[in-house]
Amino acid sequence: MSTPEILPTQVDLFGLMTVLGEHLYSTPFVALRELVQNAHDSCVRRRLEQGPDFTPEIRVVGDPAAGTLEVRDAGAGLTRDEIVRYLATVGAGYTRKLREQHGSDDLIGLFGLGFLSAFVIATRVAVTTSSYQSPDTTLLYQSRTGERFSVEAAPPRPVGTTVTLHLKDNFRELADPEVLRARLTHYCALLPLPVFVGDDDVAVNAEPPPWRAEPGHPARDRQARLAFARRHERRFDPICTFDVRPQDGTDVRGLLWIHDAATYGTSDNRNLHVFVRGMLLDDDARELLPPWAGFVSGALESARLTPTASREDLQRDPVYRATAAAVTESLIDGLAGLAAREPEAWRRVLMRHNEALLGAALCDDRLFELLADELTVPTSEGDLPVAAIHKRGGGKLYASLSPHGGFEEVLFRALRVPVVVGTRYGALPFGRRWVERRGGAVIELGTAAGNKRVFPPADLAEDDQALLSDMLARPGQRVIATRFAPAELPLVLVPDREAELKRRVESDAADKRISQGALGLMRLFTAKIDAATDADLYVNLDNPAIQRLLARRSAITAAHPGVQLLRALVAFVAGAGAGQADGLQTALGEYGRAVCDLLNQGT
Repeated sequence: MSTPEILPTQVDLFGLMTVLGEHLYSTPFVALRELVQNAHDSCVRRRLEQGPDFTPEIRVVGDPAAGTLEVRDAGAGLTRDEIVRYLATVGAGYTRKLREQHGSDDLIGLFGLGFLSAFVIATRVAVTTSSYQSPDTTLLYQSRTGERFSVEAAPPRPVGTTVTLHLKDNFRELADPEVLRARLTHYCALLPLPVFVGDDDVAVNAEPPPWRAEPGHPARDRQARLAFARRHERRFDPICTFDVRPQDGTDVRGLLWIHDAATYGTSDNRNLHVFVRGMLLDDDARELLPPWAGFVSGALESARLTPTASREDLQRDPVYRATAAAVTESLIDGLAGLAAREPEAWRRVLMRHNEALLGAALCDDRLFELLADELTVPTSEGDLPVAAIHKRGGGKLYASLSPHGGFEEVLFRALRVPVVVGTRYGALPFGRRWVERRGGAVIELGTAAGNKRVFPPADLAEDDQALLSDMLARPGQRVIATRFAPAELPLVLVPDREAELKRRVESDAADKRISQGALGLMRLFTAKIDAATDADLYVNLDNPAIQRLLARRSAITAAHPGVQLLRALVAFVAGAGAGQADGLQTALGEYGRAVCDLLNQGT
């Protein structure tokens, strides 16, 4: 057996720089954030290693005419050895070493990659630096691509560093002071060190976040939180805010707010700004919010969350999961507190987000208890609290599974009992949960079990059954004798929902609307459905007209005006979507002829 040859791995530095510099970040403008971050860490380093006797400051200066951008700091600076070891070495960062030595949560950098972003937006990068370790020495680093660089002596300057970018033409807008203010306000809002633009006297991050401020008057604190939310909310006006406080496994702090804009159950307008050690890392960290919170935004701050290499996302580690749990708990506690202490804001939240909250209540028992008697569900008589529906239904909650009005609406309007629109988001599951907790029963109309409870079968002689079928039913309709309230209603036509589904799925139109994979599975299901019957015609044996028809069976034929009126009534009572072959127009014709016959008999 031959001895294997050990060979060194070759590195294509140009390819590596291209990947890291151009493809690591989602937007080239992240370079500005990375350079300010480096300036911040340099100031923190100087404080840790030399002491606090200096004024930390970061100033970003743009020159639109020259097309240059400068990031200046009063930090620790770099020696010649540090320029070579850290600035010009991919993946080597002094910050990581410093964090290991001091354990400081103030340091932001970790991977030693951020400086590469400068070469994405600049044709040439120059770094002028003077280290606190040798303040009499000033060095100038220059490079065009990051692959090769030069280092030389430079005129004296105060301790600190200035990074100068000669911007590419397509990034010259970054030299505009207004653009810089907007970008830096976005990235650096929570940075503890002041960041200035040009000759400005006021830092872009001069105002600290509310959770860092000392508590004051509750009304004033509430207004401060709302003002912060408005500055960071891009699409909606906030109704109210909730504090996010640290819990086990996380140090997260921040603010959540609820949008003052109507949402539907399926709306997902979640948004979270996440700051790690004061620097914005992710401005769309929606997954830290619970899925049901589509009406919530917020801003969070943490020193323990771990960024990915691009610093534009978070690693899904235990701290991340603990943070998500803390956010959920803060939101639930905040809603409960709002209901108790701010009734006006609470009413606005309920009005704007009733449907979304139906789904939220199903996801957490605490939310359900908070919202059970506050939310409304859609019914045949408008939006009503479940408690009211339950009371008017005599302890029963009737729910229609039809997407349109039908027999349910006619029958229960006669009974003056509201019917829950079970096809609307969250309505039926919320009703079921309410009944489980408070007692009663849910009757789903349009199902075999539900229909049986509303229309219990009654015993009827075979010849009477045949008579009713011959007189009243049309092809595809099955007559079922029953007794139900109100007695004034002689019959009700109930479509077979499964047969309706079978027809929809097996129609040619379904091939155009539904994917073939899903359609194939649906047709496997509907193939088992016996669609011989289109609808059940429930005939009320307590109705005087039906009783009269049975009593005079020998003297009445299908042509009798009374029978014609009953046949026409089938369509009227069925309502929309009954699937009758003859339709409403035919029923109106029968009704008119029957009335004419009766009038003629009177002459």
